Amino acid sequence: MKNIFNFVDAVQFNEMPELTAKRVKHSLLDIVGILAATSRNSTVKAAQDFALKHFCGTPADTTRLFFNGASVSTLGAAWVGGFGADSLDGHEGHFLSKGHAGATVVPSLLILADAYKDAGHKISGHEFLSLLAIGYETSLRAGVSLIESTPYYPASGAFSGIGVVLAGGRMMSCNPEVIEHALGIAEYFSPRCPMMRVVDYPTMLRDAHSAGAYSGINALYLAQAGITGAPAETLKFEQSLKYWQCLGQSWEIDNQYYKPWPVCRWAQPALTAIERLLNDQPEICGNAIETIRIETFHESTRLQGYTPKNRDEAEYGLAYPVAAMVHAGKFGPEQLTDEFLVDENVLALAKRVEIVESKELSQRFPSEILSRVEIRLKTGETFLSPITQAKGDPETPMSESDFLDKFYINTKSVLTEEHRDALLEELLNLEHRQDISRLLELIFKPSL
Repeated sequence: MKNIFNFVDAVQFNEMPELTAKRVKHSLLDIVGILAATSRNSTVKAAQDFALKHFCGTPADTTRLFFNGASVSTLGAAWVGGFGADSLDGHEGHFLSKGHAGATVVPSLLILADAYKDAGHKISGHEFLSLLAIGYETSLRAGVSLIESTPYYPASGAFSGIGVVLAGGRMMSCNPEVIEHALGIAEYFSPRCPMMRVVDYPTMLRDAHSAGAYSGINALYLAQAGITGAPAETLKFEQSLKYWQCLGQSWEIDNQYYKPWPVCRWAQPALTAIERLLNDQPEICGNAIETIRIETFHESTRLQGYTPKNRDEAEYGLAYPVAAMVHAGKFGPEQLTDEFLVDENVLALAKRVEIVESKELSQRFPSEILSRVEIRLKTGETFLSPITQAKGDPETPMSESDFLDKFYINTKSVLTEEHRDALLEELLNLEHRQDISRLLELIFKPSL
């Protein structure tokens, strides 16, 4: 544990490699945009009602709900924040852990920072970005350790609470003994949910980021109260040590991918191929298409989603997102509304999507996540994409303008132009701010 604690103490955002530091800022921008986009959807509204009813804040423990402003306890806000970041499937992810860190880490640290501020403490932008780097890096390494030692595929909330404890512990100046017990508590109480169940039967539970956020913050509070929980298997046991040996020398956040579209990672290569075909072949349009054939890896074939009944089913689908992109020429929050989900033209096109497993692509998964698309027109003309890697992977990165465009798309219908521009100004210049209070005010300010 000594090297982990040394890493947590030593991380300084301005000393990180330039690319790594940029990824930390992009990750924050990305998740905040998603939190704004989801601030009024049915999942978040239900979670808000739940928190306001069961997790009222106290003078000693209060924060606010994202883009809402209502006061609740930090544990109640954790449930809402996790659901919010996870209810639009546009957040980043990581190959080796087969999961995601930011949808737990970002809302959790914003919640803790808001409560910490109310208790009379100040956090600089540089320090907050340093905390985010700690949260991401330690969560991802815990995720790799967990996925390789677990006989099934656990949801991301099973490991992301580790980063909340380590980054939150530094924020709150907890001593090493408290943090070590909090790590054990977070891991022991972590939501080790069987992820493929939600792929096969999509619900609002998704990747368990809400439970991961709750687990991480709750573990810190329990350890501070004297509850013991050490050790944490994913950090301390012998079989886990190899995942932590190069901590601080290399950065797992550099291996993250980012999603251009709010849909399961396994659908992103097909959407990338579709986007390129649409750009290159203007004659491709919904009415002209006879069939769309997607060759992909086994896990991606599990997505299906021909006639989604709700947003959750659509985002864990493949046929519907592909059909929606072909029909609309794009795929974003607007294509996940209740009205769009019942569009007869999109649903008719989805029925013409054929999803087949490629043994080659299955063998290359998970180190490579690839698909190939063939579109056959009613005229008989056929267009075939190459085997395609998703846009947003480390080798095919999103540009700065891609991230800004995504932020605008996610916030345009929920924030005023003034609110959006002020928020973007803080996010882009956060390392220069002596105090993140302005950022927090904008993030907790009610949306439209």
